[in-house]
Amino acid sequence: MIAPSPASPALQRFAERAHALLASGGLPPGHLDDSDFPQLRPVVHDSWIRSLAFLRNPAGASAQNSISDPQLDDFRRTHPLAAVMPVFDRLLVQPARDTGLLVAIGDETGRLLWVEGDATARSAAERMAFVPGTDWSERSVGTSAPGTALATGTGVQVSGAEHFSLEAHRWSCSAVPIHCPLTGRLLGVVDLTGNAEAVASHSLALLQAAAAAAEAQLRIDALDLTATRSSPRPGPAARGQDRLVSSGGHPTAPHLKVLGYDGGSLACGAIGREVGGRHAEILALLAWRRGGLDSGELADLLFGDAGQQVSVRAEMVRLRKALGHETAAAIGLESRPYRVGPTVALDARDVLRHLGAGRHREALAAYAGPVLPKSEAPGIVEIRREVSGTLREAMLNDADPDTLLGYLELPEAAGDIDGLRTALQVLPARSPSRSVVVSRLERLEFEFG
Repeated sequence: MIAPSPASPALQRFAERAHALLASGGLPPGHLDDSDFPQLRPVVHDSWIRSLAFLRNPAGASAQNSISDPQLDDFRRTHPLAAVMPVFDRLLVQPARDTGLLVAIGDETGRLLWVEGDATARSAAERMAFVPGTDWSERSVGTSAPGTALATGTGVQVSGAEHFSLEAHRWSCSAVPIHCPLTGRLLGVVDLTGNAEAVASHSLALLQAAAAAAEAQLRIDALDLTATRSSPRPGPAARGQDRLVSSGGHPTAPHLKVLGYDGGSLACGAIGREVGGRHAEILALLAWRRGGLDSGELADLLFGDAGQQVSVRAEMVRLRKALGHETAAAIGLESRPYRVGPTVALDARDVLRHLGAGRHREALAAYAGPVLPKSEAPGIVEIRREVSGTLREAMLNDADPDTLLGYLELPEAAGDIDGLRTALQVLPARSPSRSVVVSRLERLEFEFG
């Protein structure tokens, strides 16, 4: 038997009755059940329960935007899904033009990063804040395809009055979560929004195919990067050549990535390169210490011995040669003292910058792992501890429950008993995540006595 479309009149009537009961006070918050609405779809019913725990009143469910345009541009540029936007453009965005449909790509927290498609639909969607930068998680707007797909980890279709927010009742949407193909980590969500066509049976299948194509491209990119890092030392003709890491020809500020990397990745304009362990350590230290370092200070931070200044000078010569004249000049690499230019961004600094501005979700999304995790250089160990420690303190003390749960999924937080106890204190009483947290906490307390 084929399930009815979410837009069917019968399902819409049951959803409208649920809204009417909530508005009249005839349905206590948190007490929606199948006996009241026997034909309300289970995925919608469960999402409404979660939404009521967050929002209590559908009239107050509205997407919020707490990020500036420059911050959004920076976040989109560094987000993993930026690399597969051409896939979504080819499979979804271009076919959606002049159809009344919109294609939205959101991050793992529910924040929309890109909204493309039919121009008229985009203009209409702006009135309900369905625009880049706004939060469409269940915590913010209640039941919607993007937020509910992220909450359940599966493809979801939501139509009309099934939306928790009253502002979304004229729209229908389908969404599918996107995962890292190597680690399984949730990266974000792809959504199709518009008229009833958005919840047609083939629409969900189309999104699932597009998400699979994007994940396949991410896997190819990851394997290419792994092959580049593990390949033998290049011959003389290949040394010093850059590997393309971004496209579009748009100049960007130099950006050094050392979070979660055994080495490092330096992007400079439209091209970039992998940098070796010692060179990554030097660049990270110089990008961290904006005022620069003399040879003795750099030797102390690299080797734990300020007397190894000759070794530092030799490493700097090799670094300049490896980078090449143009890249060294572009990042402002100088001597006396050794330093890089102020425009060089460091991903570890990005995390602290987000935390300092109270943007805990963005900080967690930017945190790809400890700073150069295999490095034993004293200066790198110090930076690693500062970034990881500051992130943990902010997550436990100030982050919302969902962001805290995301932090506790990090490998370095796997044994964080205090973090799990904090999560139990801040999670809503009816949160489905409580049982998972309790199970992890009981296992750790048993293991550690």
